[in-house]
Order: sequence, then C-alpha cells, then structure tokens
Amino acid sequence: MKLKLGIPKGSLENATVDLFRRAGFQITTSSRSYFPAIDDPEIECMLIRAQEMARYVEDGVLDAGLTGRDWVEENEAKVENVADLIYAKQSFGKVRWVLAVPEASPYKSVKDLQGKIIATELVAATKRYLERNGVTAKVEFSWGATEVKPPELADAIVEVTETGSSLRANKLRIIETVLESNTQLIANLKSWKDPEKRQKLEDMRMLLEGAINALGKVGLMLNVEKVNLDAVLAVLPALKRPTISTLSEDGWLAVNTILEESTVRIIIPRLKAAGAQGIVEYPLNKIIM
Repeated sequence: MKLKLGIPKGSLENATVDLFRRAGFQITTSSRSYFPAIDDPEIECMLIRAQEMARYVEDGVLDAGLTGRDWVEENEAKVENVADLIYAKQSFGKVRWVLAVPEASPYKSVKDLQGKIIATELVAATKRYLERNGVTAKVEFSWGATEVKPPELADAIVEVTETGSSLRANKLRIIETVLESNTQLIANLKSWKDPEKRQKLEDMRMLLEGAINALGKVGLMLNVEKVNLDAVLAVLPALKRPTISTLSEDGWLAVNTILEESTVRIIIPRLKAAGAQGIVEYPLNKIIM
C-alpha cells in the first residue's frame, strides 16, 4: 500500500514539514524536485500548490493532502475532511479572507459595492459571497500584490490576512469577513473508503493533532518534600492534574506536569520559592489527548 500525499508548496511548506517532523515523519524537500523524500515506506509525497490541492485529491491523483479550507470551498471539491490542523504560516491560528476598501473611501458594507470592481485570488468564493448578499459586482482575478490595486485598479479587494497589518500598511480598511479558513488534512473519497489507507490517515491525524497540541508547551519535572507539596501545586497551572510519584528517599515526591512555554520564566522562580528542587524543563513534540 502506498499513500500518495500532497504537501503544500509555498508559504505553508516549511510549517507543514516542521509539523510532520514533530509528528514523527522526516520529510526532506529539494528546490530541484517536486517529490520530497519521507522516511515512511508507505507514503509518497508530492509538492502541490495549496490552491490546486483539493482538485488533485478529488480527482484521485493524490490520496490525501494538506490545504486550506478556503481552497476546498473555492474549488467546491468533494473530499473528506480528515482533520482540522489549526496552523498557518506565521501562527497556529485561523486566517480570514476579508473585504477591504481604501481608508478614504465611502464604502461601509458589501452592499455599497453594487456595480463596483473587486480584485481577489479567491474568485469563485467571492462571487458566491456577493450572491448571498444580493450584490452584483465585477470580480477580477488578481495574480498578486492585490493590496496595491485600490483605488486605481479596483474599488475593493478580498484578501487573506492573519493580523491585518499588511492591509493597514497599504491604507486599507476591513469592512467584512468573507470566509474563515484553516489548514485541513483532506482525503479522496475512494481512498478514505480503503481500509488500509483510512487506517494510515487516521494514524497520521492522531500524530499531527498531537504535534499541534504540543506547540507552545513544555514539560516540567521537579522534586519536592511532602510538606511543601501543596505550596508547589498552588503555583502550577497544569494541563490536567500533575503526575505525582514517590521517590526512594522518604518524605520526597516527584511532580511532572505540562505548562505553556510563555509562563515558565514566571513559574520556575515561584516553584523554587515554594520548595521545589531539581527542576527540569524539557521540550514536547506531541501531546495525545
């Protein structure tokens, strides 16, 4: 059994390869090849642009692939959503396709764009959005640099954003959200019905979701005397209850827990003050719920 897996080429490529590494798969890409190597003999990888991924998965060229929900909807692809993997090129949250206009323009809602020109890479989804809102406007495909087109080349744009900073830098104002998106692991419907391929994909989903769960978190181990245990536990905001075990020396306990990495610099000094000793911080690749 060989599972043909599409890896998104472009902005999500590095984040995807790193996520798979955390999940236990080593993928090696090369600028000279569209077929990355992977250390799993049951998987064959191919680099495909995220915009085209859903179409190739739907047609069966690929058994599965990673792409944005936005491109699945844009292509109206009939595929199985195996997993929502909430990560993006800059962060691990969702992204938005937004309707934006020049700051100085009088437009306040999509209704104000009747008969106007809208530039976007997400043409089909934008047309459906306008139809839902009863607006007729000209939607032009944008090959890039969409933010610089208003007001001379377009009255408004529909563009993807994580923070809105690029839009603000180009003196654009967001008036509505057209679509929210996140990265998905999608599968061909026929492949999903194949028992071997489905099991492989379900195992992959568990490992990838475990890697997502571990992002931004670290493990912490420490020793503490029983008399100081309550004071130490009062400092720890655990993922769930910490694991506590006895040490060979009477009266001493070992505590193991998981923390947000951003809180560790505050918590470790407080743990030390509460009586903790032998504090060890360690990285996490996966947390399987």
